[in-house]
Amino acid sequence: MRYAILSDIHANLEALRAVLARIAELGADRVVCLGDLVGYNADPNECVDTVRRDGITCLMGNHDAVACGLEDPGSFNPAAKESVLWTRERLTHENRSFLRGFPRELAIEDFFACHGSIHDTNRYILNDDDVRDNFSLMEDLPDRPRVCFFGHTHRRDVHHARGDALAQERADSIPMDGEKRYLINPGAVGQPRDGDPRAAFLMYDAKARTVTFYRTEYDIAACQAKIIRAGLPERLAQRLSMGW
Repeated sequence: MRYAILSDIHANLEALRAVLARIAELGADRVVCLGDLVGYNADPNECVDTVRRDGITCLMGNHDAVACGLEDPGSFNPAAKESVLWTRERLTHENRSFLRGFPRELAIEDFFACHGSIHDTNRYILNDDDVRDNFSLMEDLPDRPRVCFFGHTHRRDVHHARGDALAQERADSIPMDGEKRYLINPGAVGQPRDGDPRAAFLMYDAKARTVTFYRTEYDIAACQAKIIRAGLPERLAQRLSMGW
């Protein structure tokens, strides 16, 4: 199986369409989204409709949980809070119910998938302590998967471990070592935060045991114009051009 793994779409329809078009060219057998389908940008219903229509497997992100009313945005910064509450008011009943049905994490074939950290949607994997904690949690998962895909940070990352030794990988294409465990973030579709404004995703070939990262151009100006027209914070539009 060849999996397209993506995350943090954040209601950016232009980026989502561009990514799905590229995935269709690459020929994925299954598309998996690691959460945060909505929030920040101005096309929440259109993005949810696309995911529903295409049968994309999707996890629940922290913005999804707040937008569908399962949680409150108490820890959100002002711009994130304003946008997610704007989203909550505009989601259709069907799409709100669809978000409510997302699982928090999934075991798929030979890998595990979550949004933030394992067993904690809201926690980030940012530093070595976070990485060690999550590798430890992987040891307690059923079947002890060697690979966990996560999102939430909006940054591409590959952490791997052999025993207690941690390392990171920067290559665009990675042959995976069966003796190592991996924590892998594909980056963000709808709001990258690594200095590259292009939409990010990865392809995982479970048979060949390879991960390949991709970046895709999309119509940033069109997405920015929608944010401004919607009356959402202007900063949310500005940051798209910077990839930050």
